[in-house]
Amino acid sequence: MSWYKSMFESAAKCDQAGIAVTRIGLIVVLVWIGGLKIYKYEADGIVPFVANSPFMSFFYHQPAGEYQQHKNREGELVPANREWHVRNGTYEFALGLGAVIVAFGVLIALHPWLPQAATIGSFLVFGMSFVTLSFLITTPECWVPSLGTSEHGFPLLSGAGRLVIKDAIMCGAALVTMADSAKATLQRMKNVSSPDLGSNAAI
Repeated sequence: MSWYKSMFESAAKCDQAGIAVTRIGLIVVLVWIGGLKIYKYEADGIVPFVANSPFMSFFYHQPAGEYQQHKNREGELVPANREWHVRNGTYEFALGLGAVIVAFGVLIALHPWLPQAATIGSFLVFGMSFVTLSFLITTPECWVPSLGTSEHGFPLLSGAGRLVIKDAIMCGAALVTMADSAKATLQRMKNVSSPDLGSNAAI
């Protein structure tokens, strides 16, 4: 049974490596997905989420329901739909949102040098994940529509819904990196204050 115990002992030592991989994963996802917001296909794709969200719909200029007549499939160009999205402010909003998401990733990437900034970045991602998960409630496209079969509605997630539910993992990952960065910040504060305590004791 020694090999069995050794296996678990080895697994138990992977906690720091796991945190590092989690942090890198968050950075890659945030910077990559945020960066994609400069492309119009990505901006078109988030319209149903934003238009139906009570927290975000005010960013768009056109009535919420109109987007359903102006959807573009990924890689498709319909000039009339593109013009509608320009009037709607779809692309302007996507650029702003993308910049914010990339900024969150950069903040988390600063962990080795500015763990306090990384703590804030992780906290912001944690909050963002809750907003994203709220789309499951506000966005009809998150569920398989009723188009002739009995397989529709809750709990049958559509492609959009499956994309959103993954933010439950993002939420937990952000908490892990936030706690780790906060510990690093506290340790640095302790290291800075320790020499002062020592000099006072000597006096």
